[in-house]
Amino acid sequence: MLIDADDSLLLLVDYQSRVLPTLHDGGPALNNAVRLATMARALRIPIWATEHTSDKLGATAAELSPWLEPSQVLQKEHFSACADGLVQKLRAPQRAVPVHGNARSLPKHLQKPAAVVERNTVIVAGCEAHVCVLQTALELLEEEFDVWVVTDACASRTERNRDAAFDRLAGAGVELVTMEMVGFEWLRSAHHPAFKTLQELIR
Repeated sequence: MLIDADDSLLLLVDYQSRVLPTLHDGGPALNNAVRLATMARALRIPIWATEHTSDKLGATAAELSPWLEPSQVLQKEHFSACADGLVQKLRAPQRAVPVHGNARSLPKHLQKPAAVVERNTVIVAGCEAHVCVLQTALELLEEEFDVWVVTDACASRTERNRDAAFDRLAGAGVELVTMEMVGFEWLRSAHHPAFKTLQELIR
């Protein structure tokens, strides 16, 4: 089964300013999250983000702010965002976010407003892999979403914790992918009108 862009939502979990510096490979994970967000915006895929106790852990990293409106950021107190209303937000019909930034170079027909649709595939990336990402992904799976975790856009304080999270997620039925896999599956073909724009991001 391939990832369908028309059924996808991108969820960015807790890429927060005071958390990232403490994580193993936090910088590369954030860089890949920015690539995912940029690709999602170009393909009109809705983006959501979470912040865990932001008064203590800080706001979402500035690198992601161009892709997020305040209404797209869910404040949470639980490790799983599902306990703070994420499922209700994802179950609501999703209107693709407006195109701006690099995506303006896309053909005009890709920049038209997208229809409001219900989406069931959640692409998850974030911090920490073994806590908030893990618990959110497992509960989304219980809610009958198709869940894909982007391994090279996730981080934990230790490599062992991160890898243990991936083992558990895979065993539960979550699909593990990389940023490049997501990008190319969203595109499906080099003939996609956005291929050249996204190829620069993916590579």
